[in-house]
Amino acid sequence: MKKIFITLTLMVFACATSFAQCAMCRATIENNVSNGDVGIGASLNFGILYLFVMPYLAIGVVSYLWYRNSKANAKQIERKRNIAW
Repeated sequence: MKKIFITLTLMVFACATSFAQCAMCRATIENNVSNGDVGIGASLNFGILYLFVMPYLAIGVVSYLWYRNSKANAKQIERKRNIAW
């Protein structure tokens, strides 16, 4: 129970820190765009998409490996049943 409480507390503090960064990034982008430099905005958008896709990709890879392992175990169990009969 103590571990869960500590983890949740750390997650809340990490979340508050990440919200503070958004205003700083936005101010930097607005300053650069007003000066005619749009490259940093495109890079930031690419970074956001990268961060958005990675958790789904990781979940997909783990799910595929789990499915493949489950399928192999099912075949192995079926072979043992056929041998036993």
